[in-house]
Amino acid sequence: MRSLRKGRSDRTRGLAHRAVPVLLSATTLVIGGVVAAGPSSAAAASATHASPASSAASTKVHIRHLCSHPSEPGYMACNAVARTDIKQQLSVGPDSAPSGYGPSDLQSAYNLPQSGGSGQTVAIIDANDDPNAEQDLATYRAQYGLPECSTANGCFQKVDQNGGTNYPAPDAGWAGEISLDVDMVSAACPSCHILLVEANSASMDDLGTAVNRAVTMGAKYVSNSYGGSEDSTDPASDEKYFNHPGVAITVSSGDSGYGVEYPAASQYVTAVGGTSLQQDSSARGWSETVWGSSAGGNGAGSGCSQYDSKPSWQQDTGCSNRTVADVASVADPATGLAVYDTYQASGWNVYGGTSASAPFIAGVYALAGTPGSSDNPASYPYSHSTALNDVTSGANGTCSPSYLCTAGPGYDGPTGLGTPNGTAAFTQ
Repeated sequence: MRSLRKGRSDRTRGLAHRAVPVLLSATTLVIGGVVAAGPSSAAAASATHASPASSAASTKVHIRHLCSHPSEPGYMACNAVARTDIKQQLSVGPDSAPSGYGPSDLQSAYNLPQSGGSGQTVAIIDANDDPNAEQDLATYRAQYGLPECSTANGCFQKVDQNGGTNYPAPDAGWAGEISLDVDMVSAACPSCHILLVEANSASMDDLGTAVNRAVTMGAKYVSNSYGGSEDSTDPASDEKYFNHPGVAITVSSGDSGYGVEYPAASQYVTAVGGTSLQQDSSARGWSETVWGSSAGGNGAGSGCSQYDSKPSWQQDTGCSNRTVADVASVADPATGLAVYDTYQASGWNVYGGTSASAPFIAGVYALAGTPGSSDNPASYPYSHSTALNDVTSGANGTCSPSYLCTAGPGYDGPTGLGTPNGTAAFTQ
């Protein structure tokens, strides 16, 4: 079975640590008997040979992490990865389409409406500036026949963490992350408005300030595609940055397999894991397994938090604290997403990572409707678990109890309660 198909046009780290971006030199790695060329651009932080989820185990792909590993406590890295074995293209011909899944594929796989979300604003929180964010978004949306989303028509807005236009320094890795984020929100909710809030740095304090700014500006859905290692200050950060009743805050669970990242561990957020997504002949037309393997390494993050308390709506018994994740969607770069990025990049790329699933789920929340003003929307899927696609196979490592890293019927760590089957699981 092919692990990656052409997206159709709608018109016809170990565990990531918090860090200041530090660019690693280009290297050549030999992993699993395959030579993986190290990145040559300044944006590339690391290169590995990825083993995708079991459903695509016969296909091995080369990837690079877009953001570098942290170098000091209190900093984060983005959870986006790029395929390096697929040629980037600045444009595609009129009778062809970019590699990777496009909006119609995702709408089909997750039973989402093509309309809805009008007037809803999804905020994207990232570090550093992407100078090309708006023009790249326009290219993506035009390719797939999605409505215009620009500053001119009021659909797109970019601000710094203080709500102004004094944007931080640009960074190619985070620019790729921003492209992935805005494209995935567009794929999930084409009629949603997008608010991009750029933090001054990848510190938790700056990113958290950006979260608060987004909520102050009225966003009811806030996506965070970054993470770092847990520490004892996390509960304080929970209260300072993520305790926003009536706001659906999504956070990627990580890209380094079994292990917990923050802020996915926050009790106030929806922690979003990742799957490998394949088209098949089933009634659904698609199937999913955990993104990762029992050997660990690249894959969706999961596990039992060291510091964050268990929210009342989470009932699994093998972890007395907060368990990650809650829900999931496609994240495996071997079954990755078409993304358009031109800031120190060459246009159409295939990206993956739980940085794809977090903004996509934020868009699904927006399709589902405005959360209750006093609610924690992270609890909603737990009241509607039968309205999700249960992912029952695959693993992201080896652990005990096994459900924290291995899929099975019902709740499991890597994919939570499952993936969207429409929007019913994401409302009251």
